[in-house]
Amino acid sequence: MDVTRATAVLDANWLGTSTVPSRALYPHQWSWDSAFIAIGLRHRSPARARRELVTLFSAQWPDGRVPHIVFDPATPPEAYFPGPGFWRAGRTSGIVQAPVHARAVLAVHEAEPDRAFLAELYPKLVAWHEYLRGKRDFGGHGLAAIVHPWESGMDNSPAWDGPLSRVPPAAGFVRRDLEHGHAADRPSDEDYGRYVRLAADYRDSDYTDGGAFVVEDPGFNALLADAELALAEIAERLGLPSDAHREAAARVAKALQETLWHNGFFFARDVRTGSLTPQYTCAGLLPLVLPDLAVAPALLATATGPRFGLGRVHGVPSYDLTAPDFDPGRYWRGPSWFNIGWLVRQGLLHHGEHALAERLRTDLLETAAATDFAEYCDPLTGTGHGTRSFSWTAAVTLDLAQPA
Repeated sequence: MDVTRATAVLDANWLGTSTVPSRALYPHQWSWDSAFIAIGLRHRSPARARRELVTLFSAQWPDGRVPHIVFDPATPPEAYFPGPGFWRAGRTSGIVQAPVHARAVLAVHEAEPDRAFLAELYPKLVAWHEYLRGKRDFGGHGLAAIVHPWESGMDNSPAWDGPLSRVPPAAGFVRRDLEHGHAADRPSDEDYGRYVRLAADYRDSDYTDGGAFVVEDPGFNALLADAELALAEIAERLGLPSDAHREAAARVAKALQETLWHNGFFFARDVRTGSLTPQYTCAGLLPLVLPDLAVAPALLATATGPRFGLGRVHGVPSYDLTAPDFDPGRYWRGPSWFNIGWLVRQGLLHHGEHALAERLRTDLLETAAATDFAEYCDPLTGTGHGTRSFSWTAAVTLDLAQPA
C-alpha cells in the first residue's frame, strides 16, 4: 500500500488548478480522469480535490456538456493531438466523457464537508445530466448515446468496431501519442484515423449531436444512473428535493435492462442499426455499480466465468479473455485498467461479494505499486503497459489503501 509513492505521482502531475493524467502522454485535464483523481486526492488534500472538480466545471458549455479535455494554456499546442486548434472550441474539446462527477463531488464533500462546494457544483451537475438524458437520447429508450468512441473513455474497445466501420479514416495528421507510447499498446493508425474523422465531422457540424457513430454504451449509462443517485444525496445535503434524481436513476436503470441486457450480459447498442454489438467488454460489467440491479446474480456469473475470470486474473480485463482477438497489451482490447477495477469493486460491495471485492482490492494495490502506477496492465501476467506514473492509478491506490 504505497501511499507515499502514489501521493508523489499526484503531486508531480499537479498543474496548480488541476491534475494531468500523465505529464508526457496526456498533458491537459481530462474529464473522467479528474473525477477519479479527486476521489483519491480527498484523502490527502480535500481542498485540492475540490479545486480539481471546480476547475473542470468552470469549462462547462452553456448547453450543459462537460468537455472531455480542458486544455492547459501553458502547454505547447504541438504537445498533444488533437489539440485546441483542431477542436476550435476555445479552451476545450467538444465531446464528453462518462458522468462520474457527481459521485466524485459527493465523495470529496464527505471527506471534508463543504456546503459551499456542493452548492456551487449542484446546479452544474444537474445541467450536465439534463444534457445527457435529453439531447443524447437518440434511441428514444431513455439512454444517453455517445457520438464518439472517446466519449466512452474506453476509446479502442472492440465494441466500437462495427459502428466505426461506417466511418472512413482521415489522413494527413500526426499522432503525438506514439511519441510517448509503444505502437503495440496503442490504437492502430486506421482506428485513429476514424476517430479523427468523427471528431472533425462533429466539429464541422458545429457540435450538433448525431452523426455516423451513435451508440448506447452500458458503462456510460450505468455511471449516469449512479450519478443521479449521487446527485440525490447531494440534493438532500443541501436541503433540496431529491425524488426527481432517484426517479431519473430508476428510469435509466430500467432502460439499461430492457434495451441492452441479453443472455447474461449488457451489450452496447448501435442506434443506427438497432443491433446490439456482440463483444463482451468491461463496459457490460459496470451496471454492477447499481445497488438494486435485478440481474446482478447473472452478471456476476459472467464476471467470474471464463470471459473475465474475475478473482483469478489481475484486475478486470477490458475484453473477453476467450475472444480470438483478445490482446492483453493493446488499449482497451484486453488490458485491465485500475479505474474499472475500482468501479467493479464498488459493485461487488453493493451486491454482498465482500471476499471477491477484497481479493480485487488487494490485487489492484499490489499491481499498481509493482508497475510504477501504470496506465493499464496485462490481466494474465500483471505486466504494466502504457505510460507510468498515471494519475488515476495513483488516485485509486490512495482510495483503496484507506481502512475499511
